[in-house]
Amino acid sequence: MARMSYLSAIERYEEQQVLIHNLLLSILASVQASLTNKQEYQQLVNQYPFLELQYCLNEQGIQQGDNVCFKRQYKKKLSHIGAGQDLSARPYFLLASATPEPHFTSPYISTATKHLCISVIKTIPAGNNLQQFLVIDVCLTELIEFIMGDIKRARMTPYFKVGYGLIVGCLFCLVFYLLYKVFAGMVDLVLSEDTQSDPLKPFTIIIFVTLALAIFDLGKTILEEEILMHKDIFRHSSTRRTITRFISTILIAVSIEALLTMFKAALGQTEYVIPAVLMMFAVVGLLVALAIYVYLGAKAEDVLTQVQRLKVKH
Repeated sequence: MARMSYLSAIERYEEQQVLIHNLLLSILASVQASLTNKQEYQQLVNQYPFLELQYCLNEQGIQQGDNVCFKRQYKKKLSHIGAGQDLSARPYFLLASATPEPHFTSPYISTATKHLCISVIKTIPAGNNLQQFLVIDVCLTELIEFIMGDIKRARMTPYFKVGYGLIVGCLFCLVFYLLYKVFAGMVDLVLSEDTQSDPLKPFTIIIFVTLALAIFDLGKTILEEEILMHKDIFRHSSTRRTITRFISTILIAVSIEALLTMFKAALGQTEYVIPAVLMMFAVVGLLVALAIYVYLGAKAEDVLTQVQRLKVKH
């Protein structure tokens, strides 16, 4: 599972906008108090790992002093630049210049950190009846992970990827083995001179092909959803999609076995009739149960989405 995509982060931001703004206002007040009392930011950094940059602008929109970097990886690159930079054309500065209330930007890609972030700006006194503007940049994806209680899982993501990678590798090795059996069976079938060969042999090849296809699709799904793309564990659709793919693989395998058993019964081995029929009933039951699960899961998620939208509107 990759880190949160920008689209998912923006959707979560829109859902939790009020909560996020209140949190950032409290952080802004703490930063302002630290500036006034000339205190260090280390406690804030430890408590709020999504903080990235802090800087101040004068009334003309000129940055006063270099960037203050909350994260260690940015200190070498960004902590010695920024002083004298003209930011008067930035939308958040224009809004803050017009009214004294704090303002929040829409999510945007930061030119400094190259991450999706939002900025909050607030007017603070600078002495001599002057004022300046305090600006804080925060990483939006890490902020969403923080408020969703997802930080520890996000840190474990690289280890999860290794585990899923090993599983996908094993699945693909099994696919190669099945394909080898397919080609070996086809060659043996073509070159065989025995006219009394097993009539079910071609169907055995079909079974190997279909199983290889099902296992390959399962491995591809795990590779896409758990390694290459972000999987939002807080949305039921992600889990529902994975379960659907997995159950589909089982359905294919059981259906093939039922079909092969039915062919054996048709060739005179009547003891296979009842097992074949029971397996077909099992396939139908599993398919109906999966359909009910998918339908009810989609309806439940739709209700939750509507409730979230109503909360945002109010």
